[in-house]
Amino acid sequence: PKKISPSALQFKESIHFENISFSYGHGRTPVLNNLDLVIRRGDRIGLVGSTGSGKSTMVDILMGLLPPSSGRITVDGFDLNLPTNENILLSWRAAIAHVPQSIYLTDSTIAENIAFGEPFERIDYDLVRHSASMAQLDSFISTTVDGYQTFVGEQGVRLSGGQRQRIGIARALYKRASVLVLDEATSALDGLTEKEVMKSIEGLNRTLTVIIIAHRLSTLQRCDRVIRLNGGVVVCDAPPSSTL
Repeated sequence: PKKISPSALQFKESIHFENISFSYGHGRTPVLNNLDLVIRRGDRIGLVGSTGSGKSTMVDILMGLLPPSSGRITVDGFDLNLPTNENILLSWRAAIAHVPQSIYLTDSTIAENIAFGEPFERIDYDLVRHSASMAQLDSFISTTVDGYQTFVGEQGVRLSGGQRQRIGIARALYKRASVLVLDEATSALDGLTEKEVMKSIEGLNRTLTVIIIAHRLSTLQRCDRVIRLNGGVVVCDAPPSSTL
């Protein structure tokens, strides 16, 4: 197989789950069973299913955090778990922004938490403001005395749960990733704010692929497809109008 450098893997076409199975240990019941699925660049995918259906495992495999027990996952034809070239995997992980339900925040400013990991002197404030606006965070920031220089406190103690999650979404947008994974990321938002955040996400450039894990089905109304897992297999893959 062709060797590529970590910076060379740019998501251009599709992610393929090819006959993927996964179990947490030998002899354990498989969490995923011969999963076949294609996600195209620019798709807005909703992922639903009860606890234990395989949603989180599927997303961990997609993000390159778990190798499949059998089968393979490819991005633009490159096998993510090819032992001869771990650069592919590292490059792919760098292309993904993950927004979990619980956001890690440092005891620093809102701007620093949005531009997480960026040296202070290199923060792009135009991008910070744009990302905050897309995450429906700017109206809150405008009510603070210090604006983007407002300190959030240890683990964001000075913020509400919804404000912390919006910082997490803004952080993901600041990263300018190819793939955005929202893992119950709007669960702490009230219905109106969630609707506005999802509307903003829908309006993002179609070069960005978005995968949303959610329990509230209303969250997924703006997706292109809703994929329902049950027992580690896809039992439905259709537009929201026919699945919600």
